[in-house]
Amino acid sequence: MTEKLTRLPSLTHIALHVQNLDECILFYQSYCNMQIIHQRHNDHSTVVWLAEANRETEMIFVLMSGGPLRQQHDQGYGHLGFAVANRKSVDDIATKATQDNCLIWPPKEEPFPVGYYCGVVDPNGNYVEFSYGQPLGPGAKPLPSLS
Repeated sequence: MTEKLTRLPSLTHIALHVQNLDECILFYQSYCNMQIIHQRHNDHSTVVWLAEANRETEMIFVLMSGGPLRQQHDQGYGHLGFAVANRKSVDDIATKATQDNCLIWPPKEEPFPVGYYCGVVDPNGNYVEFSYGQPLGPGAKPLPSLS
């Protein structure tokens, strides 16, 4: 490859096939405050774009009907991560997830840069982390230089 990239790639979306599209949409609306910004249907599938308010052109989450349930390894930590405003938000989400029977990681404090977090499982088996204190997300403090 001899051409030089004029613009670096930028992550714009994550797309997942899910078994029960309606349940997953409700989950991400309820837990992550995401809203439908686009959807289309054909004879075989439905595709829905979800986004956080005012981030519709930065990063979206695409859910597509027709997928299998995800089977996560017992010790697996693969997940989608969402930053929240404070520790109370983590605790509130954990309380809601306990009531909804989907809490997988109770609130826990880890050394920087991990912070305070909990984890829930969506209706398709994907793990979703909610964290406070990581150097990620709106208003986050920058990660100290490693040099």
